[in-house]
Amino acid sequence: MTDFGTSPDEVQFRFRDDEPADHGTVTVDACCDQTNATAVRIEPGDDARTLLPFLDRLALVEVNFPSFGDGRGYSSARILREAGFTGELRAVGDLGIDQLSHMRRCGFDAFAPDKLLDEEDAARAFATWDNVYQSTTDDRKTIQELRHG
Repeated sequence: MTDFGTSPDEVQFRFRDDEPADHGTVTVDACCDQTNATAVRIEPGDDARTLLPFLDRLALVEVNFPSFGDGRGYSSARILREAGFTGELRAVGDLGIDQLSHMRRCGFDAFAPDKLLDEEDAARAFATWDNVYQSTTDDRKTIQELRHG
């Protein structure tokens, strides 16, 4: 049996047309101290707002989900996208099929799970919820907007 949990750098799903960032990430603190850092990794407890002055030079932001139940990374994604971050936003760590649709709506466009996910299950998850109630970063109109648009 193959161990697929080799590295969070193994991107399984990516929804971008540009080349993937191929350089290592630094911590949020290190990113703020360096003038040339272009990739950063947010850990639970890091404040994504710390990165806002540096968004123009960042090509990649990884957001770590160390456990299935830790949802702080969703907020980080929303903060970055709503502030105008257009680079790759990669969810890494303990990702599950039932999280994918929600992560995508929050702005994640690349996914590097610790363990490979079933491709067919993931495709169904990404296609789930045609109609949504809350606005977010994926540009889908909410049910309210569809009704009264």
